[in-house]
Amino acid sequence: MPLKLRSPRTGKTPNFEIRGTHLGVRVEVSSGTHKRSLALKQLRKVEECVEQYGQYPAPELVRRSGEPTFLSAAVAYMQAGGQRRYIAPAIKQFGETPLSEIDQDAIDKAAVEIYPHVTPATRSRSFYTPVSAVLHHALGDKCPLIRRPKGSKGKEKKDFMWPDDAFAIIEEADKIKPEFGLYLRLLIYTGIRKSEGLNLLSADIKPEERAAWLRTSKNEDPRMLKLRIDIVAPLWNHLKDHAGERLFSFRDGGYFKHLLMRSKLAVLGLPCPKSRPIGWKPPASRLSFVGFHTFRHTWARWMRRYGGADIQGLVETGNWRNQRSAQRYSHAVARDEWDRVDNLPSMGNIRGKAANE
Repeated sequence: MPLKLRSPRTGKTPNFEIRGTHLGVRVEVSSGTHKRSLALKQLRKVEECVEQYGQYPAPELVRRSGEPTFLSAAVAYMQAGGQRRYIAPAIKQFGETPLSEIDQDAIDKAAVEIYPHVTPATRSRSFYTPVSAVLHHALGDKCPLIRRPKGSKGKEKKDFMWPDDAFAIIEEADKIKPEFGLYLRLLIYTGIRKSEGLNLLSADIKPEERAAWLRTSKNEDPRMLKLRIDIVAPLWNHLKDHAGERLFSFRDGGYFKHLLMRSKLAVLGLPCPKSRPIGWKPPASRLSFVGFHTFRHTWARWMRRYGGADIQGLVETGNWRNQRSAQRYSHAVARDEWDRVDNLPSMGNIRGKAANE
């Protein structure tokens, strides 16, 4: 059967596929495009490759001698301690492709082909990020700029809790499971991420020095945390009765997440099962927006509003790598211009003036 185009398949791939046999060489490969005219051009290139080299893709000997491929670069990246998550699909897509052939266009096409029905934010995290990490590790300063897809940052969340709601949730967590209440206290007073709190080691907590050492983070940057004085004693007591290597015994999962749901619903006086039944959905409430990451956002806003920290101050804590990342919290403090609101006309004064006239 000569080479033909197979139309895009819903749920499988958004691109045309090139399938068939040319001069006895079997081919089954994506065209990398959803446009039929461009797919036909790619089909012609496949035929030319088979006619010239007797195989597809072209043999390695026609490629630059000694040039690193994506596979070799990915292996070196992982051996150096790079994160392995999401790497496998990228290796499957690019494999022995020389790094010089992996440009913006190739990355964009591959990302859509591998993750056709996801949001730009998910596509960026699952494909652009690992590919970019591998290329930067291999090429260093010579790595070309890789643009993320439009909308890759997703919807920036700015939710936070006022102190009365945050403290009420923590108090209910204390009643359900004291260790969980302590965990939430650590989140609200250090601004660390959920996974960072779960991975804290007991040996890295020094209550007597009001300090905790965070060995790694999302940005792979270790940092020192300063502990608020009123969580020192609870941490000390927890460490005396806790024998595990990790500070907390929880694992990220359904039970752990349900503890937060129970705490929120308890604040509102709503019933909640001790374990989440199959098919059960929590009722909508004014605290539905609260998740573990909300504690991180709340810490940042409290640091701005009550602690007096500016954007640079948030960055200096190490919880954010740059000012751009911390900029979302700039609105937590009313600007000086808001002091002018006191000069606006008073309803009482206007009514009194009208009565006198």
